[in-house]
Amino acid sequence: MDRIKRKPIPKKEKIKNMIKSFKELKWYEIVMIIVMVVIASLSVFTAIIHPEESTNPLWLTIINFISAICGIMCIFFCAKANISNFVFAVINTFVYAIFLFYHKIYGTFALEVLFYMPVNFISWYIWAKHRDEKYCEKTKSKKLTIKQNILTGALVLIGGMIYHIILVKLGGNVAWLDAFTVSIGIIAVILEMFRYKEQYFWWIITDVIAVIMYIVYFDPVYLTKKAIYLIMAVIGLINWHKLNKERNQTNE
Repeated sequence: MDRIKRKPIPKKEKIKNMIKSFKELKWYEIVMIIVMVVIASLSVFTAIIHPEESTNPLWLTIINFISAICGIMCIFFCAKANISNFVFAVINTFVYAIFLFYHKIYGTFALEVLFYMPVNFISWYIWAKHRDEKYCEKTKSKKLTIKQNILTGALVLIGGMIYHIILVKLGGNVAWLDAFTVSIGIIAVILEMFRYKEQYFWWIITDVIAVIMYIVYFDPVYLTKKAIYLIMAVIGLINWHKLNKERNQTNE
């Protein structure tokens, strides 16, 4: 009932929450942001000065830069259950999809455009409707039962095998890794949408897969980005567990 009676947050308050979110960044998160900016900037510089040494055209390198910055800001805020993450999530989803389509990574491209983009807006709405009573810039963290965890694992395996068959027919690159990235990503983003802390078990797995993909298909910007994602997924799991235990014992 308290959630229904709560008044909408004024625009000025939302801006204050965003500023507060930036102020709450830890020193190691700031270091990772600086590292990401430096590496992404070097790629842009190389594409301008020595285009023959760049693995991507200049316009795509700039796209990479935008995606890199928005992507890490999104996961930093998401790891804190901060609703502001969706501002960066929407931008990142759009620009990252351009990169994936250019390199014919069709499975993850479909995941970004057909699933992540609309779910970003739905999740934004759901999180905002379940704000923490004390920290209004954060959402409430929930947890799955043992049976629900087993079910999600089974869905990941089935989904990965089915999607692999589809990707082989489409001629996509890195079919098995791409297929399970899609399957795991779908489960993880659904758990994220409904505020379950177990999303981070799956984000850790999909980030490991992504790091492997960008080692095989070497791209320094996205390899750095996904490595940071992996670190923050571990931190996110810890943060969401604490939020659920301390701030949402009723699991509502």
